[in-house]
Amino acid sequence: MCLPCCIAQIACCFSSAACSLCCACCPSIKESTGTRIMYTGLHILGTIVCCLMLTPSISSSLEKNVFFYNDFCKAIKAGENCEIFVGYSAVYKVCFGMAAFFFLFSLILINVKTSRDCRAYIHNGFWFFKVLIMVAICTGAFFIPDQDTFLRVWHYIGITGGFIFILIQLILLIEFAHSWNKNWLTGAEDNKSWYAALAAVMLLFYVATITAFSLLVVYYTDQDGCALNKGLLALNFILCVIISVLAILPAVQERQPRSGMLQASIISCYVMYLTFSALSSRPPETILRGHNNVTICIPYAGESQYVVDTTTAVVGSLIMYGCVLFACARSTTNSSTAALGIGEGEASGPTEASCCFCCVSVEEGGYEETENGQSQKVVHNERDSVVYSYSFFHFVYFLASLYIMMTLTNWSSYENAKFDTVSHGSWPTFWVKMSSCWICVVLYAWTLIAPLCFPDREFPQ
Repeated sequence: MCLPCCIAQIACCFSSAACSLCCACCPSIKESTGTRIMYTGLHILGTIVCCLMLTPSISSSLEKNVFFYNDFCKAIKAGENCEIFVGYSAVYKVCFGMAAFFFLFSLILINVKTSRDCRAYIHNGFWFFKVLIMVAICTGAFFIPDQDTFLRVWHYIGITGGFIFILIQLILLIEFAHSWNKNWLTGAEDNKSWYAALAAVMLLFYVATITAFSLLVVYYTDQDGCALNKGLLALNFILCVIISVLAILPAVQERQPRSGMLQASIISCYVMYLTFSALSSRPPETILRGHNNVTICIPYAGESQYVVDTTTAVVGSLIMYGCVLFACARSTTNSSTAALGIGEGEASGPTEASCCFCCVSVEEGGYEETENGQSQKVVHNERDSVVYSYSFFHFVYFLASLYIMMTLTNWSSYENAKFDTVSHGSWPTFWVKMSSCWICVVLYAWTLIAPLCFPDREFPQ
């Protein structure tokens, strides 16, 4: 009974067959969706490897428990304890392999229009060979001659690519907010209960925004210092108020009837998250209080600081990677590529509102279902035309690899640091995150006032 399923999975790894789960009870999966899930899993796997390389206990554990570890390290010329496989420089090399892999596929898949294209078969299948290629590139990066020059150049490329990814992520978040509002307002035309749903979600986001602001004031400011934190918190909260008022101005509503408080609440909440992320990434201040030096501008300075820093880093990393996955998946739908000025956005919005507001684009194309024994049904929905840009999909993951690299290494250089130094904070990280916060506000405000500045030009509603 399981033999046909196993054969189907082997075919997925070694041929152009689309991947599916070994379970017939699972709902049908579109070929385009399955492929994106597989690439996302591949990217997550590479990120996990990078995190392990920044964990100092991994190397010491291998040295104690694997008796041939030191001999193996010497044999491959990786140092006495394989020191080239740990620290910031190791993360740079693994992310180089990931980025090179996705950039190569971005070039190969330019202008693919249908899954019947021979290049599309490579994109949707042959997973075993693609994993081997990525591993080979990552491994080869450790043995590139003149490592100092390579890492120095790659550091500047990482800064540039990471910042571009931040911009794309912000644009897509704004497009996501507008799509959500449009989707539920469409339902409200027939069922007024959608207005209640809109109001409830909007209120939830504003409560989260105000709560986050209050907690940041309590934990990241001090009555005797932290002037920078106080000023930035006040500024960012005022910016949230401004965009909320701007979203409901009569002049804006006249040109964009679907503009509303929901989008402003989502952006305000995200602004508070970026503010939290920036403040938790800055170096602390030290003041003399009584006869003791006291660390301020960070929460719970004292014996529990390491625990708090670690928790902040983990929570921040989870939210950050959630944003990475959202941007990578969202950026390749037709409506999103249109928002970025790439593609024509053939797909239109839904005719009925859906709670699954993040899937507002209707994927069109020739549908053909296949079933392999006891495995999951696969819907080949790209026979006539692709539902997302293959090339741009890989380009976004290329930028995401650079963003992950810079985030894990604290936007610092490639010095041989360990994971526990990431949470200590640095000014480059602080200003990159804070500037991204302001760019987010500016981009959203521009979507509101652009139709007023150019009244003769048509803008999407």
